Amino acid sequence: MSLPILICDDSALARKQVNKSLPEGWDVEVTFAKHGLEAVEHLRQHHVALLFLDLTMPELDGIGVLETIKKEKLEVFVIVISADIQPEMKKRVMDLGALDFIHKPVNRVKLTEILNKFGLL
Repeated sequence: MSLPILICDDSALARKQVNKSLPEGWDVEVTFAKHGLEAVEHLRQHHVALLFLDLTMPELDGIGVLETIKKEKLEVFVIVISADIQPEMKKRVMDLGALDFIHKPVNRVKLTEILNKFGLL
C-alpha cells in the first residue's frame, strides 16, 4: 500500500523539486497543496502520513498549519522545508511538532537520511 504524502508549497517549482527529491522506488501517493488552507482541508478529509510543509505562503502560512495540526490533533508527520534558516524559526517549528527542518532546495541524500531516521522509508 502506498504511503500518502502531501507536499504544500505556494511555488509550483518548489513542489516539483520536493517531489523529484523523494527517494527513487519509494511507494508513495503524492498530493499537492498550493497554500496552508488547502493543506489543512486536505488533512481534515484524507489520511496523510507525511506532510512536507513550506513556511512562507499566502492564505495560511506553515506556522498556522502546524498550529492547526496541533490544535485539531490531526495525525500526520511533518517535515518543514524552508529557506528561512533562522535558529529561532527552526526551534519554533520543532516545538510545534515538526519532525525535522530541511533547507531549500531539498537535497535527496539529506531527505533520505531524515526519512530513515524516523522509519518512514
